[in-house]
Amino acid sequence: MNNPKQKIDDKKAGLTKKQRSWIYSGFFVGLILLLFVVNNTGSEPEQGPYPPNYQPAGQSKSVIAPDFTLPTSDGKKLKLSDYKGKVVILDFWATWCPPCRKGIPDLVELKKKYGSKGVEIIGISVDQETKPDVVPFIKDYGINYPVVYGNTSVYQQYGGIRAIPTSFIVDKEGKIVASYEGLISKEAYEDHIKKLL
Repeated sequence: MNNPKQKIDDKKAGLTKKQRSWIYSGFFVGLILLLFVVNNTGSEPEQGPYPPNYQPAGQSKSVIAPDFTLPTSDGKKLKLSDYKGKVVILDFWATWCPPCRKGIPDLVELKKKYGSKGVEIIGISVDQETKPDVVPFIKDYGINYPVVYGNTSVYQQYGGIRAIPTSFIVDKEGKIVASYEGLISKEAYEDHIKKLL
């Protein structure tokens, strides 16, 4: 039988196992909330999510885009400085690169929409062994902007292209205002275009 004195001692002993569990859970949730609040206060508001290696125009020192003269896919020469006065998107890409293939239709659309408003897109092919595939690729994808064949010198001038696609946004004065490593959305390009036109 239960001893009344034992019941009183159990009540004096403290909290039940269930109560302790609730207290520990509450403490843990409270700690997480406190850390969340501390982490998210006192900082400047973000302007949105950005891809890795993004360099916003206002937060990095703008540098003049290194000039180059490269052969185009149609046998001519293209000089970047000839496009001063236009907003230029430089897109380092290759025919064998799946993210490049995915992003090219967006660049084609941007050229259609903004080409007459002072925007130029220059595709810089990094194809080596697959260089003969470039012209058929241009036709298959309906690329409506100039494509040039890159070289090691240009890759180094632009920071040693580590991944493709890699894009640079150049303003009307010829300064690099942003760069992206990897595939980015058409909307991200449009945000820059609208600010720079």
